[in-house]
Amino acid sequence: MAGEVTGRSRPGRYRGPVSTPSAAAPARRGAAVIGPGRPPWWSVALGVLVTVLVTVDLLERGALERMDLRVSEVVSDWGLRDSAAYWPVWAFTQAGGRVTILVVLAGLVGWIAWQRRSLAPLVRVLVALALLTGVVYAFKYGTGRTAPAYPGSFFHRDGASYPSGHVANAVLMWGVARWQAVEFGLPARAQRAFWVLSVAGPAVTGVAMVALNFHWVTDALVGAAVGVVLLGVVHALDAVVLSRFVHDRGRRTAA
Repeated sequence: MAGEVTGRSRPGRYRGPVSTPSAAAPARRGAAVIGPGRPPWWSVALGVLVTVLVTVDLLERGALERMDLRVSEVVSDWGLRDSAAYWPVWAFTQAGGRVTILVVLAGLVGWIAWQRRSLAPLVRVLVALALLTGVVYAFKYGTGRTAPAYPGSFFHRDGASYPSGHVANAVLMWGVARWQAVEFGLPARAQRAFWVLSVAGPAVTGVAMVALNFHWVTDALVGAAVGVVLLGVVHALDAVVLSRFVHDRGRRTAA
């Protein structure tokens, strides 16, 4: 058609066809509306200090053990384990249940891997799980503390109550979920939802566990402290090793 100017009618100026968004291209990231939740150094140090001091006190049968006994007597009088309130309260303990959290994390990690083309969240989750399992069970089998319902000794070879794995799991894994939601720019509503879970999840888990006499108060306290420390460790490992490894591997694969 006469007079029509095209990219080909101007030598040296043709830049090829105009590109259009591809369905396979990673989705654009949204803005961060909350912080990623990396524990400051002082909170990690405080977590270590609380863990050490409480453990020493309990092994010496100190004041914290007596406090645990008094609280356990009170909640035993409530009788929640033998009432209609048992299942509603038990449901709150699942805010720290491994299966519950892993189902949510599987969806989160899968969505990020598909939309953002990144395996970093999967690596972070696997490292967090490995640390959680190793550290918590080392404490459980190392101290041998029995649960409140156990008759007799508080430190026994069959005990595995200290610290609360549910509370540590809630602090660490919901913290990792919040981190991924922020870093990979999930919608603001999703970021805020994971923030709520990272804060409320450990709290309701610990309260429900103690209310049902599944754990002592100090089990929940040290579970939270261990979770904070491990979350800080995962963040530190990621900054030094994990993200660099994932990014280098991604570049090699693309090449």
